[in-house]
Order: sequence, then C-alpha cells, then structure tokens
Amino acid sequence: MDFLIEYGMFLAKLGTIAILLVLVVGTVIMVIMRGKGDSGHLSINNINEKYEAMSLMLSSQVLDKKSLKKYLKLHKQEHKEKEKKSSEESKKTFVLDFKGDIKASTVSSLREEITAILTIADKKDEVLVILESGGGTVHGYGLGASQLKRVKDKGIALTVAVDKVAASGGYMMACVADKIIAAPFAIIGSIGVLAQIPNFHRLLKKMDIDFEQVTAGDYKRTLTLFGENTDKDREKLKEELEDTHHLFKEFVKDNRPQVDIDKIATGEHWYGKRAIELNLIDELITSDDYLTNAATEADVFEIKYERKKPVSEKLFSFGANLLARIDGR
Repeated sequence: MDFLIEYGMFLAKLGTIAILLVLVVGTVIMVIMRGKGDSGHLSINNINEKYEAMSLMLSSQVLDKKSLKKYLKLHKQEHKEKEKKSSEESKKTFVLDFKGDIKASTVSSLREEITAILTIADKKDEVLVILESGGGTVHGYGLGASQLKRVKDKGIALTVAVDKVAASGGYMMACVADKIIAAPFAIIGSIGVLAQIPNFHRLLKKMDIDFEQVTAGDYKRTLTLFGENTDKDREKLKEELEDTHHLFKEFVKDNRPQVDIDKIATGEHWYGKRAIELNLIDELITSDDYLTNAATEADVFEIKYERKKPVSEKLFSFGANLLARIDGR
C-alpha cells in the first residue's frame, strides 16, 4: 500500500512538471509569435446560393417529374433575369453574427468584419448584425457599439436582429441600429449597471493572515477582495456606477430618441412583444424570416472573420486539460 501511495505521488509530481513545461514553452512561443501579426482570415458565404441549393434539393425529393420540370424551368428563367442586372446596381446585404461574452471578446472579429465591408459597401447596401448577448464590461461593449456606429457614419443602413437576447451591453450595441428587429420572446433591455465582488477579509483575519495594499490617490482602489471595505469605499463605487448608468441612459436616448428613457432605464428586461410597445425595438420578426425576405431583393453575403488559434493558446488549452485529468484521477 505504501508503494502504491508513493507511486501515485510520483505520477502526480511528474504530471505537474509536465504541465509546467507545457506552460513555459507556451509562454515562450506566445512571446515569439506576438510580433508576427494576426493570422485570421475572412470567410464569405453567399446566402442566396445557399437558399437556392436548399430549394433545389428539397424540390427534387418532394415534387413529381412534371412539377419538378416546371419548377426548374421557372427557376432558370428567374436566374437569367437576375443575371441581366449588373452586380454593381444590385443591393447587397452583409450579414454579421455577433455572439458576445462578458468581456465582449468577439468585438475583435467584429471590427475586422466591418472594416472589410466598408471597403466596398455604399449607401444602397445594408448591414445586418444578428446579435446575441446578455452584456458584460462597459468598455468592451462600448467599443462594440462604436464599431457599429462606423457603419451608420458611412450612411449605410444598419439593422440589428435579436433572436434570443440583447440585454445591458448587448442592447447598448443594438440601439445604435437604424432598425432593431426581434423574435417575440427575445429578451430586450436591462439598461442598468452592476458590480459585485466577494470579500475574504474576515476569513483571512480568522486565519491570522495579513493583507497589505498600498495606493497613491484616494480612490485608486475602492472595494477590494481581501482588504476591509469601508462605507466610504462603497459610496465611491456607487457614485461611479451611477455615473456609468447616466452615460448609458444618454447613449440610448441619443440613438433611440423615441424611448421614454426614465421608464425603460430601470435595469428591467422585457420580451420582444412588450419591448415593441416601449419602442425598444421596431419590428417582431426572426432573423431567418428577415434574411429570407432580403434574399429576394438583394445579394446577401455572410461575412465572418475567423481567427486562427495560435500555438501558445493550443498549448495552454492542452495543459489545462491535462491538469483537469490529473485532478480527476
């Protein structure tokens, strides 16, 4: 039994060393790769062709020969008529898919997608952003909203579609649009600001562990994880939150002057059917229906910036998985 215990401890130490090596190597590679620029690329998908392929495939399976022949003839005629129109004259709709996390990390891809679109789009075109986010950091979603504003500043129509949720920072981005559409039970709103933080001061005090924090400036740090929080600290954080909320309200009002800002900026959220009554959105329709309609009038392209995972990220992921396996042995 002692042998097995010692052998188990040996394997644990060996695994720990292996993980440390992976992390060290990953760090070195990350430092080396940092100066080599972004390795992402744009992926472009023609939605019109996708719908046509789906329709042809389904028709070939459900129609009889006579009906299929008639359908194919009609489809061919429509295709010829469409080709007669110059591609420069036809409207283009560019579709972006934004799924936001608490850090708004996908804004980095959004900015690349918008930059690419603005190189060719003009005032007859449209950008549709299918947005899904429950919010997160103010600066992250503020930057996301600024990216969408670039589209409007160029005079290009901007539509935001919400199928599931656009709350807090998500709505901060959505409200920039010329038009907001949403599914009937999509969650909309939550125009408020939240800060929450655990405090371990009493636990550390109980364990006779001192915590030292040195700052220059009265409010360099307000609430803290490990130090003793005071009423003065809490009041200052509350003041900062109120100011942020005021800026949030101003931003929404500037972009959607039709809303009663005092009524909707309470931190509450509403489903789509209620949100339209409050002027938080403009139309009840899913992104699927909107795209289907758009494809009959415009060339629709889905634009996605795909970032290639760096070797360092893969190594860190491998190390984390390895550690999880050792912990769960």
